[in-house]
Amino acid sequence: MKYIIVGLGNFGASLAEKLTAHGNEVIGIDNSMEKVDALKEKISHTICMDATDQFTVTGLPLRDTDVVIVAIGEHEGANIMVTALFKNLQVKRLISRAINPLHENVLQAIGVDEIVHPEEETAERWAKKLCLIGVVDSFELGTEYSIVEANVPSQYVGKNIGEIKMREKYNLLVLTTIKQTVVDSKVGKNIVIPKVQGVANPDTVMERDDILVLFGDNKDIQSFLKKG
Repeated sequence: MKYIIVGLGNFGASLAEKLTAHGNEVIGIDNSMEKVDALKEKISHTICMDATDQFTVTGLPLRDTDVVIVAIGEHEGANIMVTALFKNLQVKRLISRAINPLHENVLQAIGVDEIVHPEEETAERWAKKLCLIGVVDSFELGTEYSIVEANVPSQYVGKNIGEIKMREKYNLLVLTTIKQTVVDSKVGKNIVIPKVQGVANPDTVMERDDILVLFGDNKDIQSFLKKG
């Protein structure tokens, strides 16, 4: 896949390196030549430019880019301007970093697809989330094993865990499932919240909007999710 990461601070640089290590093409952008030079041998491409300049940004290969990540963390104003610019250019998927709750509200109003909280989430976690199709979230258990939340592959919708032989075929454990449950809010409007279903068993049926909580080797998880 092809990524553009704007802002090569600690989080942006780490994410760019990890995505490149996973075999992706990454364009790293920053207005600091020092940061760009530090990464030019570690990621696919680096560019020193002002990403708030619309004329310059339109020269980037946006049509061929799968995900744009605005990782600017030092200046809220620059982050918002860059995010709004990429949103107006209608990139395929736009992820932006939130610095505080008010900033997050502004990003939501702009209409970003996802919001990053680097103080709470690691670059490794986001690299896995971006590289493994179907992963909703993940938790690292060393370098080889993870617990991940993943969407049910379409071919297994309506089947139970025992039927598809998760342990025998994929060497994975399904710890539980999470269902999207509709509840009434206090203001009289229905909202959808995730509800954990308890310990999974062979008779647990996987439905279309369920989320599987899986434990296993990263390679086995990737192999399973490719079935989606």
